Amino acid sequence: MQANKPEPATTHATAQVPTPETHSAKDGGEFTIGHGDVLIAAITSCTNTSNPSVMLAAGLLAKKAVEAGLSVKPHIKTSLAPGSRLVTRYLTEAGLLPYLEQLGFALAGYGCTTCIGNAGDLTTEINAAIRQSDLVCAAVLSGNRNFEARIHPNLKANFLASPPLVVAYAIAGTVLTDLTAQPLGKGRDGKEIFLRDIWPSSEEIHAQLNHAMNGAAFQENYGKVASEPGKLWERIRGVDGATYTWPESTYIAEPPFFEGFKLAIEQPVTTGLQPRNPYAVHGARIIALFGDSITTDHISPAGSIHPDSPAGQWLCAHGVQQADFNSYGSRRGNHEVMMRGTFANVRIKNLMLPPLSNGAREEGGLTLYRDAACNARKMPIYDAAMQYQAEGRASVIFAGEEYGTGSSRDWAAKGTQLLGIRAVIARSFERIHRNNLVGMGVLPLQLRGDDSWMSLGLKGDEFIEVIPDPRLTPQSDAELCITRADGSQLRRTLTLRIDTPIEADYYRHGGILPFVLRQLLQD
Repeated sequence: MQANKPEPATTHATAQVPTPETHSAKDGGEFTIGHGDVLIAAITSCTNTSNPSVMLAAGLLAKKAVEAGLSVKPHIKTSLAPGSRLVTRYLTEAGLLPYLEQLGFALAGYGCTTCIGNAGDLTTEINAAIRQSDLVCAAVLSGNRNFEARIHPNLKANFLASPPLVVAYAIAGTVLTDLTAQPLGKGRDGKEIFLRDIWPSSEEIHAQLNHAMNGAAFQENYGKVASEPGKLWERIRGVDGATYTWPESTYIAEPPFFEGFKLAIEQPVTTGLQPRNPYAVHGARIIALFGDSITTDHISPAGSIHPDSPAGQWLCAHGVQQADFNSYGSRRGNHEVMMRGTFANVRIKNLMLPPLSNGAREEGGLTLYRDAACNARKMPIYDAAMQYQAEGRASVIFAGEEYGTGSSRDWAAKGTQLLGIRAVIARSFERIHRNNLVGMGVLPLQLRGDDSWMSLGLKGDEFIEVIPDPRLTPQSDAELCITRADGSQLRRTLTLRIDTPIEADYYRHGGILPFVLRQLLQD
């Protein structure tokens, strides 16, 4: 089940791109990019930048690189975004910040940038060259996220590295360079410079650590949070009262998780002529057939918002200009944006869609919606989910191994629930995402033995029934009934991946949020 993964390029494609006018004539007027070329290099916040040893190492490496005559090609998007002003303070006091700036690693801001997709776009010419030649170009960053399309929708290869290695790969210009054996580039007089020539020693790093061990500087800096919060922060006005008033905003909105809330929960009836199982899913449509290793970044929206996507169209309809779209991460407080971005990753592959003429699989959050007559229409997963919900029809997902790996936790489950997806049937689940699905009232069910949706012959035009144990006994049997377009049926036994009694309680209540609310109201 490898069809969901990107196809490897068979040849080394290259593309020439005009040099931006801001660069000097010595840059040659144009440059060539190809597979493996680094186009984004970012020393970014939240992990490595809290470690002064590696930040000082990056500064020392930059100093030695500049002194040796090395530089970074002008088309590589470089940035420095530490998590604290203390970092730029001690780099300045150590005399190292100017060398980072000379290589392009100037301060971009403080906080999340590249690993949540906030590095900004590449130039129009570079984006066009990548698409036209189907290039596999790279980003190198010192953050902690590198899932598909998260850094930039057109960069397919994203590598995590320490801050000094980010600087080194920016100088090399390609991840295809073996830094242990090949030169980073040529310095003054055409001399080849290797990484070992400019890598700082432990002694050199230790000698600079005194600049980062200034307790008074930390107290002074964080004391400004109260004394000098900044003009933007000062303009924020709160409201009186015990509850939030939910002002009109495209950034934050009251979520619908408690719509239709009732104090009592529906109980199953297991005896009599017509037993009732409120947890059963009947007549559901398949909204996606996924392969292995579908991550929470494939599921949960992250990174930039495309203007033609359902989220982009919604923002446009609400008067937001494309330049002000910002990112999914910044708009995670608005469910209208986030549910439209769920399964909208530009690299996700819904294998329900037929192969392209060259045998490759179409990328993007698309599905085949099927009406009552089973006529199929291709559309975004969000649009199809809304159509099914309007019809009062549930939908389900089938997937392969390791469904839900990754770290974009909450909205991967919230978005799934808001789309009306009642069950996810997979070969295996990542532990936390499985738990989060239960917490949002979505059934996780596991195929047994060698069963997969491929071996079951699923095409996406089937009706699906799932009947779990009405007692929701942890890891009990559940029945899967597949009704094909010709009316024939296939039955299989699944494992209910509600793993603990408390998870069963959450699911009975419709999820952890209504569970907690009922607990509060009953106390």
